[in-house]
Amino acid sequence: MRIRISLLVVASLAVWALDLAGAQNKATAASNILGLENKWNAAYQRGDIATMDSLLADDFIITVEDGTTFSKAGYIAHNGDSTVHVKKSEMSDLRVRMHGSAAVVTGAYYEKGTTKGKPYEYRDRFTDVWMDINSKWQVIASHYSVPASQ
Repeated sequence: MRIRISLLVVASLAVWALDLAGAQNKATAASNILGLENKWNAAYQRGDIATMDSLLADDFIITVEDGTTFSKAGYIAHNGDSTVHVKKSEMSDLRVRMHGSAAVVTGAYYEKGTTKGKPYEYRDRFTDVWMDINSKWQVIASHYSVPASQ
């Protein structure tokens, strides 16, 4: 009887340790994803095409506020437009949900700048989907929308 109880205790501790390790791995991965979101945002603001290219999966797709979609090539070309000058690009209310080799990030986004010499300002909500592709996290899809209250 004591052996059974001892085995039950050991098994319970092993399950608890695995759960704890899994939770820690999720937290580490979520932290890494937030770092990549910030890296992407900084690269976007300064027009760093090489960094954006490395963060976006080959089949990346983005839907912007007006419903227009861009592939990776289209998004990078759009960001290379010399008539657009991003002065401020900020994210807030970031939340990461880990699902195995995928991560979903939601948050608020604020951007201010000029396009063709005219000022613009956006306040959006966004969803980004990241995937671990060959041991490298890349964003595979992004969606921006204007909150209904605007």
